[in-house]
Amino acid sequence: MEFRVLKYFLMVAREENITHAAELLHITQPTLSRQLIQLEDELGVKLFQRSRHRIILTEAGMLLRRRAEEIVSLTEKAREELQFETAQLTGKISIGSGELKTSRFLAELIASFHEEYPQVHFELYSGNSDNIKERIDRGILDIGLLVEPVDISKYNFVRTPFKETWGVLVNEDSELAGKKEVTPEELSRFPVIMSQREMVQNELLNWFGDYSDRIQNVVSGNLQYNLAAMARCHLGNVITLEMNSSYEGLQFIPFKPRLESGTVLVWKKSQIFSRAASAFISHAKQYLSGIHNDYN
Repeated sequence: MEFRVLKYFLMVAREENITHAAELLHITQPTLSRQLIQLEDELGVKLFQRSRHRIILTEAGMLLRRRAEEIVSLTEKAREELQFETAQLTGKISIGSGELKTSRFLAELIASFHEEYPQVHFELYSGNSDNIKERIDRGILDIGLLVEPVDISKYNFVRTPFKETWGVLVNEDSELAGKKEVTPEELSRFPVIMSQREMVQNELLNWFGDYSDRIQNVVSGNLQYNLAAMARCHLGNVITLEMNSSYEGLQFIPFKPRLESGTVLVWKKSQIFSRAASAFISHAKQYLSGIHNDYN
């Protein structure tokens, strides 16, 4: 299976039309069709369902698309890393982060590194801790900023001194609106919307304590913006971390007793990093060491 043919396959999957894909690839339609047929023969599966005006992926095609995207991404990443063996540090660093207040620290960390190495490009991915860990394991991300609770036994890490505060987003017309804090007993009387991460859900159940069996979890998800839209439609109150952002018609109320989560910067053990990523990890350790000293 040639890398070139995988890129052909991905273009056709994206365009859902062989003619359009061939034009974008600057090859003839018969050549592209022949390459796709040979790919199907090589794999022994049918990748497309063809009609007069469009083609769509079969289940086997959708699986190949996911794997082909990973292969192309990793190959291009490796090519970029190998090209940058120059005196001036250059290259690309891929970092994943959750939607956190600690993201401000990550921005400052990147800014301080960029000031020293302006030729390095950063690629940011937003997701929850599980999404980010999966991409680190697959080699797509170099580094991740994760919020606890999270299993980091497979990773090297440095802990930040920053804490994330848990609370709830409620509608301004809610009975809870205007409160300075919300207790487990008060929150248990209303439907809730919470993270889909099992470890986070367990942490929240511990906070609810004796009221945990009363929780009505109507929606779960991983991005606060989407969950806030659910809250606006009165589907429930969003259990979430406090953010440096606001949503029209909603207000954030912290938990009582207070519940906080730490954050960690992680990278894969025994990973061979590019010069840029290695330099960034060293920079992060030194940067955090200075911050920790300021906190002590």
